[in-house]
Amino acid sequence: MAFLKRSPWILHYDASSCNGCDIEVLACLTPLYDVERFGIINTGNPKHADILLITGGINTQNREVVENIYEQMPEPKVVIAVGICAATGGIFRECYNIVGGIDKVIPVDVYVPGCAARPEQIIDGVVTALSILEKKRAAMAGTAQTREEEQHAEQAGEST
Repeated sequence: MAFLKRSPWILHYDASSCNGCDIEVLACLTPLYDVERFGIINTGNPKHADILLITGGINTQNREVVENIYEQMPEPKVVIAVGICAATGGIFRECYNIVGGIDKVIPVDVYVPGCAARPEQIIDGVVTALSILEKKRAAMAGTAQTREEEQHAEQAGEST
């Protein structure tokens, strides 16, 4: 795991699951698994979140909600799909109102398999997401630095 400069904040959203994965996500916060040892903070505000952790499949009612939450999150952001329902729609995929997995609506960076996914798997997915988040931050910093260098070059070209 890469060294983090600040604590990542996670937003957990239940798209339409049976609550099996949600119970396991909450188990990650207990002292037995203690996901906070990685510096992770659980938040309820998408504007503060770095990682979106979603359980359940996408249905016609929550599609807009998931898109809205994703758009409200600042860049860089990482999405974790927890459980088979979040990945493909799971046992509900043939229901009349299920669109499918999370990736039908927003891009997903990490898939955590299982029905229900075990806390160990969820924590492994979160740690994977942390490394992806750091890579995205580095890429954004590199892009910003490149833009600054281009601006300096343009200014130097204008002044001569």
